[in-house]
Formats: sequence, C-alpha cells, structure tokens
Amino acid sequence: MIFLIIFLFIIAVILNQLKKGTVNAQTAKLFGIMRNAAFIGIIVALIFSSVVQVGPGQVGVQILFGSVQDNILHSGLNFVNPLITVEEMDIKTQAYTMSGVQDENGKEDDDAISTLSSDGLTIRLDVTIWYRLNATDAPQVYRTIGTDYAEKIVRPAIRTALRDVSVAFSATDIYSQKREDFVRDVTKNLEDAFSGRGIILERVLLRNVELPEKVRAAIDEKIAAEQKAQQMVYILQKERQEAERKRVEAQGIADYNRIVSQSINDQVLQLKGIEATLELGRSTNSKMVIMNGKNMPLIFGTGGF
Repeated sequence: MIFLIIFLFIIAVILNQLKKGTVNAQTAKLFGIMRNAAFIGIIVALIFSSVVQVGPGQVGVQILFGSVQDNILHSGLNFVNPLITVEEMDIKTQAYTMSGVQDENGKEDDDAISTLSSDGLTIRLDVTIWYRLNATDAPQVYRTIGTDYAEKIVRPAIRTALRDVSVAFSATDIYSQKREDFVRDVTKNLEDAFSGRGIILERVLLRNVELPEKVRAAIDEKIAAEQKAQQMVYILQKERQEAERKRVEAQGIADYNRIVSQSINDQVLQLKGIEATLELGRSTNSKMVIMNGKNMPLIFGTGGF
C-alpha cells in the first residue's frame, strides 16, 4: 500500500510539472483533473493503509522499519501508522502432540518419546499438551523467538520434561499407580520451562504408556492371578453361606422333631384313636374294627373312607 501512495504522489508531481510547461487551456484542464484524481487516490490509499483488521483469537504485532513495537493490536479494526507492517500471532489454545500415530500433529514418522524409568526400563510415551501464547508477551516472543515458537520452545521442553521426570518413577508406577503424580511433575517442569517465554501451559495429557513386552506380559499375569484369587474368595464365601444355610435348616428340623416327640404321650394317642373311631362310625363302608389293649383301633375295611 505504501508503494501505491508513492506511485500516485510521483504521478501527481509529474502532472503538475507538465501543466506548468503547457499553454493549451484544454490540456491544462485535463492535467488538472488527473492531478486531483492522483491526490484523491493518495488520500484514499493513506486511509486504507492506516486501517488494519486483526482476526478473532489473534493479536497484531507492529513492525516499523524492522523494529518491533511493544504495543499490540487486538481483534477487530485498528488505526495504525501507514508505514507500519502488522504480523498476526495466534493466542487461542493450541495442542502439541508427540505420539507414535503416523501423520498426527503433522509428523510423518513415529514421534513418541522413548525414555528410561528409574528401574532402567525403556518406555514409550504419547503425550499432548494444551498451551497458548500470552497476548501481552507477543511482541517479545516475535522479537526473540519468532512465529515458530512451537518447534523452538514447546517441542524441546516437552521432550526434556518427560525424560527428566521419568527417571524418578518406575515403569509400572507410570503405567498405573502413580500416573497422576507423574503428570503433575511433568506439568511443573513445563511451567518452569515456559516461564518468561510468553507461553502459558494449560494442561498435560498423558495419552499412552507403552511398556516393554516382558513387563506388560508380567502385569497381565499378575492381573489375571488377582482376578482369579478374587473369584476364589467369592466361591468360598458362597460355599460358607450355603453351609450355614444347611446347618440352620438341619437345626430347625431337629428342633421340630424334638418338640413333636416331647408332645406325644398315651393320652394324645388315645384321643387320636377315639377321633379315628368316631370318623369310622360315620362311614357307610363295611369295615372291621379290632381294639388293642390300649383302646387303639386297628381298622380293616373292604372299601375306602
């Protein structure tokens, strides 16, 4: 835009000089119209070159003759010096991923982190971090690092933090029991690395921990053994409950038999015999009744009751 302004100004000057060297009124009028149009064009160009639009989630870094200005431009329309160029920088949340998945995060090769644990085992880690550029520090970042701060600062910091922290944890702890502690220490390490760099860390996501094959097989066997032991405990508990049920049931039957045997005596048996004899007497079937010595009937019949 600045070159267009200069070009129009030069045209205006040339037209003005040409006008001075001519006496033809019609030609002079034409040159005057062209000169005025050139000046109007210069004014319009100045207005447009003074207005800069910054996109959403961006800040504008102002550069004047190679010198980075400290004041930033926020999203929307901004009026600036026409001689200033503006470099937009992203301040939205960004994700940087290092994993073994091909083409993830723009990396064609395996980008997982290989590191050593405290027990000397080599483990592979897939990790994603969420971060963003601090808006007020954008001019300093552009001045000292440039726009490729993700590759210059973020990536090396991730690799260093993971390797520095992993040597304090065993492989199985990172895999299971102390995974959250590991992530917390990595987060603290990255926050220290980003301090003063204009980069704000939001979160560390440990996506996958890949152990050596032998270690993974041993863990699977241990888990299977623990599940089998838990199953056996359940079976034993169930058998104990069944045994207790049977004991209670047997005790109830024994108590019933004891109570019944204690309640049966000669008087009860005679009463039952009398009741049977009375019932027999009401029957229309032919029968023969023989009384034993205790007046208990022995009944023989030719038909049913």
